[in-house]
Amino acid sequence: MTLNWTAENIPDLTGKIAIVTGANSGIGYEIARALAGRHARVILACRNKDKGEAAVWQIVQEYPAAKAEWMQLDLSNLASVHRLADEFTRRHCGRLDILINNAGIMAVPFGKTVDGFELHFGTNHLGHFALTGLLLDSIINTPQARVVTVSSGGHRFGRINFDDPNGEQNYDRQGAYAQSKLANLLFTYELQRRFEHAGLDTIAVAAHPGWTVTNLQAYWWLLRVLNPFIGQKPKMGALPTLYAATAPEVQGGDYYGPSGWQELGGYPTKVQSSDRSHDQVAAAKLWTLSEELTGVRYH
Repeated sequence: MTLNWTAENIPDLTGKIAIVTGANSGIGYEIARALAGRHARVILACRNKDKGEAAVWQIVQEYPAAKAEWMQLDLSNLASVHRLADEFTRRHCGRLDILINNAGIMAVPFGKTVDGFELHFGTNHLGHFALTGLLLDSIINTPQARVVTVSSGGHRFGRINFDDPNGEQNYDRQGAYAQSKLANLLFTYELQRRFEHAGLDTIAVAAHPGWTVTNLQAYWWLLRVLNPFIGQKPKMGALPTLYAATAPEVQGGDYYGPSGWQELGGYPTKVQSSDRSHDQVAAAKLWTLSEELTGVRYH
C-alpha cells in the first residue's frame, strides 16, 4: 500500500464504467469526481435530478473530457431500483466495472420506505442488496469487476434484530443505523464467499470514511458539535472507498478505513471489522431475509 495514498494514485480507468450511489454531494460526489478525473465513465445515481445534474456539471467544469451522467435512483423505493438497473443495462450493454454502494441515511426519525421497510435497513442495506443483485449479470460478465459497499465504524455497535429488523417494536435511531452498517459488512463478506464459490474473478470489498463532515449528520447534533475538532473533509473521507475501488492490490473481502487514531481520519489503510461482522451464520440468515423482503435473488 502506498504511504499517504491519495486520488492522484488512482490508475488510469479509461474504458471502465462505474456507478456511484448518492453521488450528488459529500463523499459520493468526491468519489464520482475522482473516478471521472481518471477517465472512467461514471454514473451518478441519486434521487434529485437538479442536484444530480448540478454535480455532473461541476465535474465536467473541472474535467471537460469527463464522461459523467446522472441517473435517478431512490434506494427507498424498489421500483426505482429496478428502473435504474433496467435502464443502465440497456444503455451500457451489460458492462459494469465498479459498483459503489455509497448512499445512506443516518439517525433519522422512525419512518418507512415505499415498500414498508424501516428507513435505515431499507435504504442502507436492502436497497443496495437489490441494486447489486439486479446488476449482477453486468458485474460478473465484466472481467475483474468490483462491488464496494460503504459501511461505518458504527457497525461495531450494531446487531441484526432478526425478530424485528424494521424496528417496529422498539425503535432507536442510532441502533437502527448501526444495524444497517453491520448489514453492509455481512452482505459484503457473504457476497465475496459466493463469488469465490462460483469461481469468479469479481470481488466484493468494503470501506468506511471515518469521521467525515457531510449532510449525513443532519439528525445527530453531537456529531455536528464535534465536527470542527474531529471531522475531516469529504475529499479525505472518500479515499478509503476510492482505494477499495481502484487499487491493484485490493483483495476480495478486504475492509478499508482511515489510518489515524481510532480510524476517525487519515489516509486509507486496511482495517479490521468486528467479530460480529464475520458471523457466517448471521450473514447467510440475513441474505435469505434480504432475498425474501426484496424479491431479488442472486442466481
